[in-house]
Amino acid sequence: MAAAQQPLSAIDWLDQASTAAVTTIPRTPLGEPPASDGVDVPPVTVTALDAPRADAVGLLPSTTTGLPATLWDKSAANDLTRAFAHLEAEPIPAIQALYYTLLLAEANAPLDAGSDAKFLRARLDALTEFGAIEPAQALSERAGPMTEVLFDQWFALSLLLGQEDAACTALTRKPHLSSDLSARIFCAARGGDWNTAALTYHSATAINALSETDATLLALYLDPALIDETDAPEPPPDLTALQFRLFEAIGTALPTHNLPRAFAMADLRGTSGWKAEIEAAERLARTGAVPAARLLGLYTERRPAASGGVWDRVAAVQALDRTLSEGATEALTEALPTAWRAAREEHLEVVFAELFAERLAALDIPVSIRSQVFEIMLLSSQYEQAAALLATPTPDQTFLIETARGSPPADTALSALQGAIAAGFASEAPAPDHQALIDAGRLGEAILAAARQISHGDAARDALTGALATLRAVGLEDTARRAALQLLLLERRG
Repeated sequence: MAAAQQPLSAIDWLDQASTAAVTTIPRTPLGEPPASDGVDVPPVTVTALDAPRADAVGLLPSTTTGLPATLWDKSAANDLTRAFAHLEAEPIPAIQALYYTLLLAEANAPLDAGSDAKFLRARLDALTEFGAIEPAQALSERAGPMTEVLFDQWFALSLLLGQEDAACTALTRKPHLSSDLSARIFCAARGGDWNTAALTYHSATAINALSETDATLLALYLDPALIDETDAPEPPPDLTALQFRLFEAIGTALPTHNLPRAFAMADLRGTSGWKAEIEAAERLARTGAVPAARLLGLYTERRPAASGGVWDRVAAVQALDRTLSEGATEALTEALPTAWRAAREEHLEVVFAELFAERLAALDIPVSIRSQVFEIMLLSSQYEQAAALLATPTPDQTFLIETARGSPPADTALSALQGAIAAGFASEAPAPDHQALIDAGRLGEAILAAARQISHGDAARDALTGALATLRAVGLEDTARRAALQLLLLERRG
């Protein structure tokens, strides 16, 4: 699919994001109006706001998330900034979805919001760490990036998406937006003003205002004739988006697989090979930064070019997709285990489940693979329907079924994890430390604390009971159930 190669707008990202990417509260939380059934995102504008208002900006209104506008307004920006800076790199998908909801929620600014837009910038940083560049860029545009405190982040995000023209035009017109001389030089040259670019470059190097890496990259960019006699520099450990694009511009594009996740988005601009696109999309799909449908589009774009590695995964997914389209249930006994094994090896189980669970549920599943389909459905939004697949479930399967229903019995728990989950669903009150935050009007912090405890897995198992109870008490029942199911099933990875 050609469309799979093009970057999505943030609106497309939100529209295509499954429940593995964005969480909403289905019932009225804490006296607030009920959530709506769909995502209602107004058009993105680029109008500069004052910093406190910028901190309140979001892509998801309260009517979508079910979260109150007071989510953050009793919290301190420094506390929130520290919390967002220490989110796990790859949490379980249910918690990842909740993080996106919190990061993209439209809500009042923290009580001490100042002129530095610290809270918004922390959210942009967190989204970038997850590789969610499209919604991060849209969030910065919603706030109005034409300010000194927001421009550099917007520029970097735009570079990663290959959409830097608007940012460069703005910087050329208003150089005060950024103190980064490298950006000014790049944008002047990109706009065709080579004289200004060269003059700024020579002035900057004369006063040692450029790093050695930037000076070399920009020299090669401004004068391609130097490429034959000057080696490109070694990539620095703190590679910037501009440096990444400059390496690409001088003909020494850097592979992204060993770079921070945010750089993987650059491989989805239609300028990389199919293999690089698939691998980048898989990496981003693990954090919900790329919707499952976009990954499937890449998997099924054309026939595998070879065998082994990524090509075996492509072949397996294509075989399953074809089998499901044909309704060939007997062929599923070979196609499904192969594709499922490939997904598990890449830690893409929930992405796989969201892609195929509904189609599997519509078929008469052969007995030999019903247990496998049962687990796949439990990892999808169809989790409550999974029980219908099994006539005589095992004790472990029974516990999973009851967890999907929100009532796992403590007396059937067979492990410490099952016991902690059962206790969490039996409790009707948030954990005491979370309750204290809620009582202080710091609901967002309470949810964030519970989410972090759940996603820490074994290290936070003692806190798991209270964290699950907190999510349920504030209306995040679906998140609690999906998180519990994922903890039970994903720890079984081989």
